[in-house]
Amino acid sequence: QLQASGGGLVQAGGSLRLSCAVSGLTFISYCMGWFRQAPGKEREFVASISWSGGSADFADSAKGRFTISRDNYKNTVDLQMNSLKPEDTAVYYCAATGMFGARSHYDYWGQGTQVTVSS
Repeated sequence: QLQASGGGLVQAGGSLRLSCAVSGLTFISYCMGWFRQAPGKEREFVASISWSGGSADFADSAKGRFTISRDNYKNTVDLQMNSLKPEDTAVYYCAATGMFGARSHYDYWGQGTQVTVSS
């Protein structure tokens, strides 16, 4: 089970930290990713992190503004989002995959948390 939290309403330029708590999986066996889906748009990749946390991958839209981290003791993965823009408004999902670097083919998905950025 993947449980995302931390979404909310923030003004443009602000920050939010999303967290995803993972249970029922051998957490360290999975690379973790964040995706988002805005109204009327397809779901898109945001960021991912490798099993150990030593490597990360970011969509161009997230580079320089978002960071991703994981705690393999707490079985959590966080997405720190800074300098938020209205176009970041979306439902954000965490997901798990066995393959780092893949921006698709994720095996497990959380329920999503809403992020709304006002202008």
